[in-house]
Amino acid sequence: MGKNRLLYLSYQDVVDIDLTMPEIIESMEKMFIAKGEGRTEMPPKPGIHPGGGDNFIHAMPAAVPDLNSAGIKWVSGFPDNPSQGLPYISGLLIFNDFKTGLPLAVMDGVWMTAKRTGAASALSARHLARPESSVMGILGCGVQGRSHVEALKVLFPLKKVMAYDVDARVSEQYAADISRSFDLEVVPAETPKEAVSGCDIVVTAGKMAKPPHATIEAGWLDEGAFASLVDYDAYWQPAAMHATDIFCTDDTNQFRAAQQAGYFKDVPDLHADLGELATAQKAGRRTPAERTMTANLGLALDDMAVAPLLYQKAVDKGIGTWLDL
Repeated sequence: MGKNRLLYLSYQDVVDIDLTMPEIIESMEKMFIAKGEGRTEMPPKPGIHPGGGDNFIHAMPAAVPDLNSAGIKWVSGFPDNPSQGLPYISGLLIFNDFKTGLPLAVMDGVWMTAKRTGAASALSARHLARPESSVMGILGCGVQGRSHVEALKVLFPLKKVMAYDVDARVSEQYAADISRSFDLEVVPAETPKEAVSGCDIVVTAGKMAKPPHATIEAGWLDEGAFASLVDYDAYWQPAAMHATDIFCTDDTNQFRAAQQAGYFKDVPDLHADLGELATAQKAGRRTPAERTMTANLGLALDDMAVAPLLYQKAVDKGIGTWLDL
């Protein structure tokens, strides 16, 4: 490995590295503790919006000194892409040497985005969900629907998943795939309410929308349940969000920036971010009956907790293509 070369990792390269979800969760927990103790650097992500609507391309720089990690992800989300046979989310990450600033690697960001987003929800759930939670509801049976089951199954004794998608064929295929992959009972839900009421953990993972379509009503989320909003506030009516007892996010500054961009116009007051929960600066769930919720926005710090693991394993296994600078 020469100092004037960088490693290129394609999507398939990243998959072949075979990084596990427990490894991702462990590294991200270390990162959130460092974040809560003020040992990370991450500005709110700037973005552009080609074509208008809900299209976005975000620049996501961050540094985690505890993990010797620094870099930037350039990630896009175009809601109409799936109708053209293209992925909704795409992106690349540049991973830099923490001591010299030289680029060490350029790697596909799609796999990483999926996995770390599920891991962040699982870490939030560790503080906000009941530890015996066994029934999960998922609304939006795409990539995030799968990664969230994978991550939450690491930390919770999941037995059953209620799966809803606006396309019934998608939820039926999802049910078959998830049941086979994770040895769970997975039931396609005919209505959104069936994937909320009766569930211990609810994840909404549809497309971000401004204004929100606000499908989930007050009273659907059970007493004692936890909800993770992966699609900002797209799925939830304001009254349903205000019916929760604790409302959190992954980063307060980024949440405020999202509000300035027009999201989260009518939501409860923030109780804590995940760094504060991870360091016990703020309490998580206090009673079994509380309804708890987090709106995790997806942080550059998440990526920088995963990138060094991918890079080192790729080097150790001889995966990827070396390019001259």
